Amino acid sequence: MPRRVFIVEDEADIAELIRFHLQKENYTVSVFARGDEALKAASKGPPDLFLLDIMLPDRSGLDLCRHLRESPALARIPIIFVTARAEEADRVLGLELGADDYIVKPFSPRELVARVRALLRRTESKARGSLLRAGDLEMDTDAKKVTVRKTTVELSPTEYRLLEYLASHAGRVFSRDDLLDAVWQDTRFVTPRSVDVYMRRLREKLEADPERPAYLHTVRGFGYKFEVSETGIQRHSDRVRA
Repeated sequence: MPRRVFIVEDEADIAELIRFHLQKENYTVSVFARGDEALKAASKGPPDLFLLDIMLPDRSGLDLCRHLRESPALARIPIIFVTARAEEADRVLGLELGADDYIVKPFSPRELVARVRALLRRTESKARGSLLRAGDLEMDTDAKKVTVRKTTVELSPTEYRLLEYLASHAGRVFSRDDLLDAVWQDTRFVTPRSVDVYMRRLREKLEADPERPAYLHTVRGFGYKFEVSETGIQRHSDRVRA
């Protein structure tokens, strides 16, 4: 099935340029000039990826990103900002709100398509059918589901990939550059500071006390690690599914 992309962009020329190049690569594309229109359509049939402008006529793209990440039905859909706002503070804010990538106008259409393709490839489900457990945290790496203290936690695709990578290498310390290479790969506008942003977001969602984390630890001068519990991480690869 063709992958579906929602473009939320009020500049018609830019929206049509993006649509043209994505459709050439066999994506199914819908264009919306207003954020609320995109939300309404997504509630009926979620896309595989959102491309968001920040400056929209009815609501900020940043506000729209926040709304998507707070929606249980839409929280896991990848988001790329495509915007003229190029300041580092804007990029960091977009990532803090849960965006997975950030492309600054003017842009190369070929690069945009490549970034869409790369992000969708990284977020495709890998049917490994395994379960990771550490203390009160549980990750179903088949369903891409995370529960903490028996409560499901909604993570963005990048948040999930970062947590899965750290948890799968429990006890190892990774520098920010290590994590950028492993989790973000070729994402151009993500900097080492962005790793700090995502770690803070994960702690806020997973830790009972983010200031005294039980799982996601800072190793000063080196980077981050996922702390192994007393009994270690248990991996179950042969579960029987109903």
